[in-house]
Amino acid sequence: MPKDTRAAAHKRAREKAQQARQKEKQQRRLEAREKKGGSEAASSEDPDIAGIQPGPQPRPDWLADLEPEPEETEPEI
Repeated sequence: MPKDTRAAAHKRAREKAQQARQKEKQQRRLEAREKKGGSEAASSEDPDIAGIQPGPQPRPDWLADLEPEPEETEPEI
């Protein structure tokens, strides 16, 4: 019985096509990563929270002219 070379040739063609698609995908991923990485490297800090430090924050200027909140004191026994 002779071996069916057509099936082997078709399989090899499918494998080559799959490898070519994988290469194209990898190139697209690298290009997208470079494009995304370039803009991210320029600004690594979120502009909404830039300059905010952990802990209590100073009072905003628009609250400066209002009365300060009275501090709560513990009742003496």
